[in-house]
Amino acid sequence: MPSPPPTSSPPQLNDTSDVSAERRFREAEDRLREAIEELQRRQRSQRQLHQPPCDHADESCVANAIGNLCQSFLLSYGVRVGIGILLRAFKLARGKSYSSLLDLKQLVSEKNLIVREEACRIGLLFGGFTGSYHALRCLLRKLRMKETPMNAILAGSVAGLSILALDDSNRRRTLALYLLARLAQCAYNSAKSKNKFHLWGSHWRHGDSLLFSLACAQVMYAFVMRPESLPKSYQDFIQKTGPVAQPVYKAVRDCCRGSRVDVASLSAFLASKKDHNFVKLEEFPSIIPCSIIHPDTNSCLAHNSKAASATFRKTFPLYFSLTFVPFVVLRLQKFMDAPVRTCWLAVKGAVRSTSFLSAFVGIFQAVICLHRKVATKDHKLVYWVAGGMAALSVLLEKKARRGELALYVLPRAGDSLWYILVNRHFLPDIKNAEVALFCACMGGIMYYLEHEPDTMAPFLRGLIRRFLASRISNPGTTSNRSASYSYLQALDAMKKPKLQDTRDAETSASEKYNLESIPGL
Repeated sequence: MPSPPPTSSPPQLNDTSDVSAERRFREAEDRLREAIEELQRRQRSQRQLHQPPCDHADESCVANAIGNLCQSFLLSYGVRVGIGILLRAFKLARGKSYSSLLDLKQLVSEKNLIVREEACRIGLLFGGFTGSYHALRCLLRKLRMKETPMNAILAGSVAGLSILALDDSNRRRTLALYLLARLAQCAYNSAKSKNKFHLWGSHWRHGDSLLFSLACAQVMYAFVMRPESLPKSYQDFIQKTGPVAQPVYKAVRDCCRGSRVDVASLSAFLASKKDHNFVKLEEFPSIIPCSIIHPDTNSCLAHNSKAASATFRKTFPLYFSLTFVPFVVLRLQKFMDAPVRTCWLAVKGAVRSTSFLSAFVGIFQAVICLHRKVATKDHKLVYWVAGGMAALSVLLEKKARRGELALYVLPRAGDSLWYILVNRHFLPDIKNAEVALFCACMGGIMYYLEHEPDTMAPFLRGLIRRFLASRISNPGTTSNRSASYSYLQALDAMKKPKLQDTRDAETSASEKYNLESIPGL
């Protein structure tokens, strides 16, 4: 019998062996992956036995803390001095003494530019907080042998004692209440993002303007009726910005309280004014008329327009300085790249902010005059309503700045309310309570900055990171990864195309050959 023809089994066996080798290689990779993951689990379980590395590997902890302290001190000191110099230059230019702008003795002398002590205190506040925060973070890593959110909270709270660099308790209280408002904002945003809490009306388009109106209503009420509840510097700013004299405010305050009006002081004030109409003064008037509020002008409309324009001229240098100097100091590289554009943006922002403040003064005075046209008796709540209505001028500002302005005025309203409640014995008067509040708020702020930065306003987040020398550790980064983790990532990158090629090969092989027909399989 003739022998059967030879079969093609050897090529099939060779292809099958290649597929089996690929499969064994994948199984070996899977076992290696499992071993690496098990090693990482053991390392995580034993992490408490090892000290986590600091985020400044190129220098010691002491050098890092001192370097950050000096950098923040010089930065904040330079901002305060720069604002003082620019305001002094505006003052000289307003007096048409342009040649004195080149005279350093008149521009930056100790007699005319008294900012050294204040600038040093501000520098110690920011620099002391930055340096002590970094030092405490490193110390807590070594003592607790782990990196947790509690480290940021403890370091921020203890470093908050740098607020003692400010010797004025009113300024400390205002700053503490400002941080409390910011902390509440972060906590609310965090709860809202996790669907845990949602405040009714927070989706309103002008919710920030409403908050600003409520805060301004309290501030203007306090300025007229309880001026002692506001910081002295804030009282002086409102008094200089507005067109009404201090004796008139005192007479309005006494009239609303039903007290005796100081006729002698009010007569002396009216006598100093030119072209004022004679007004019969009473010791117990029912209302202070417009002829006393603005004795220089008979028309209320003309008085309000004049007040708005005068406010613009007085406050433009301040707003320009607050806009231009921080931008140059904090973003020097951008200023060097485009100085003309920076100046233009500073002028544009200053004009917009000054227009908002001028409109605020004009509306406030208009409401006061309108009340005197329709009423015969004064009431203290009129000034609360006038402050809230005048705050509608914030709509002239950018949408992004309205919330910032609301959170800027809110602490001053809270400060005034705090003082009034303590004065009426509704709250206890605790010594240095503002220091404890500031420390607690800084602990919370630093927690949100490091672990939930998206809950913070971009302005505040960028400002704190700038003064902290941008060395805040981020738990989401992968700067300190082990070699096993790097190898595992590389293995994944290599395996993805390889698995794809293997799947393509298996698909083509199944299409070409019927593996069940091969003998021995």
